[in-house]
Amino acid sequence: MTLAKYELIDAEKAHHAIAKMCRWLNVSRSGYYEWTERPASATAQRRALLAGLVAEVFADSHETYGYRRVHAALLRRGEHCSAELVRALMREQGLIPAQVRAFRPTTTVQGDFCGIPDLVGHDFTAEQPGTKLVGDITYIPTWEGFLYLATVIDCHSKAVLGWAMADHYRTELIKDAVRMAAGTGLLQPGAVFHSDRGSNYTSEEFGRFLTGLGIRRSVGRTGICYDNAMAESFFSAIKNEWLHRFVFTTRAKAKRQVIRYIEGFYNRRRLHSALGYRPPLEVLNESLSFPSAA
Repeated sequence: MTLAKYELIDAEKAHHAIAKMCRWLNVSRSGYYEWTERPASATAQRRALLAGLVAEVFADSHETYGYRRVHAALLRRGEHCSAELVRALMREQGLIPAQVRAFRPTTTVQGDFCGIPDLVGHDFTAEQPGTKLVGDITYIPTWEGFLYLATVIDCHSKAVLGWAMADHYRTELIKDAVRMAAGTGLLQPGAVFHSDRGSNYTSEEFGRFLTGLGIRRSVGRTGICYDNAMAESFFSAIKNEWLHRFVFTTRAKAKRQVIRYIEGFYNRRRLHSALGYRPPLEVLNESLSFPSAA
């Protein structure tokens, strides 16, 4: 604990007086200075080692991790240090992550939700996988025109269980995404599928389709910006962490990068803050290995 306090002081000494920080953290100045004056083998070498590991984790995340996720990744490797030290090391090396910006899809329309209830109420958590799902559509520009992406995300594990892409956003696109999710065998009887009030999601055709799969339909309320926040958060991540790096000449090239992100990075490796900085498939597999007693 004392070592972490010294690391915090060292990381923030450019912004706060050392004497004040020692007082705030209830450590002695002499102890801090003794720590800083240790031989290079004890202090400088440790810092240099951590700097290299920080850069390695950052690069492995496709330069998307901020200091909190880098810190969590280091802890998962058994490297114990303070988050403040990681932030300082990233700052010193000029490691700036891709920033996720708020995103609202243009495929949502303001229309009648046909009396479909909101069964989620802004609660995007679930005790078990396959019981509560969210879905949405976004678009990706290419020189051939838009590529539309529909996703189905599990609220328990945050894993993308289903996805589909096409040059249109007709109802068949979102049905294909749900079919893929259902094909995993993880969906439970009476599972809830939540979406915004897009015309395809509220259509009779889609309603009959979900009923045939034993899935209950849910939509958000009018005028509430967080009615499908989890699905939109994923689109912000994939666009700002990955897709905005490319200019796609064809839809086929865009498809390959979407699959690379979802299956190669997001589901398997990306540390999710809502999961205690664990990747979705790790949480999903853990739940399947140790099912709830209920």
